[in-house]
Amino acid sequence: MTIQNEQLTGLILAGGRGSRMGGVDKGLQPFQGQPMAQHVLSRLQPQVGQIMINANQNLERYAELGIPVWPDNISGFAGPLAGLQAGLSYCTSDYLVTAPCDSPFLPADLVQTLANALETHQAALAVAATGTSGTPSWRVHPVFCLVRQSLLPHLTDYLEQGGRKIDDWYASLRVVEVPFADESAFRNINTRQELERYETGND
Repeated sequence: MTIQNEQLTGLILAGGRGSRMGGVDKGLQPFQGQPMAQHVLSRLQPQVGQIMINANQNLERYAELGIPVWPDNISGFAGPLAGLQAGLSYCTSDYLVTAPCDSPFLPADLVQTLANALETHQAALAVAATGTSGTPSWRVHPVFCLVRQSLLPHLTDYLEQGGRKIDDWYASLRVVEVPFADESAFRNINTRQELERYETGND
């Protein structure tokens, strides 16, 4: 059985402090004429049935994107797992797929590729990866993932016990690492220098 779009909710992760960019809200930084989060929204929204964003500051500005905005349920900027937990708690579909707000080049086939692998391997979570498996070039991109909504209690328990590391939580699950050919599609814009470089196409 193929996972259908209406079974999928997209979640844009914009809940960080943006410390590597000088403490600014990365998702709202202008990039090629639009906030970075708008680029992510434009790429992810056609791949899912519904979509929302996780943010812990500037909620009103994110709401201007026209989609629901949810802050972490856990205080203190607790990291991407807290954003995922918030997304799962508001997700009314069977699956949730995440992408960070600073990834304006994400693949147009991200969701379907992850969904196909999740089904094929009967995994709890599918995560994007690039490079050649089994070699030093293999790189997992943990915030590009597709999870079953039923994982919410498991994740909530992990966070309530003080867990914060995404790799540790993944290690407790049946996870499939899904290869993507285009490594450039997963570029994150973390600094002002990267923002300027990609803005002008000097990459």
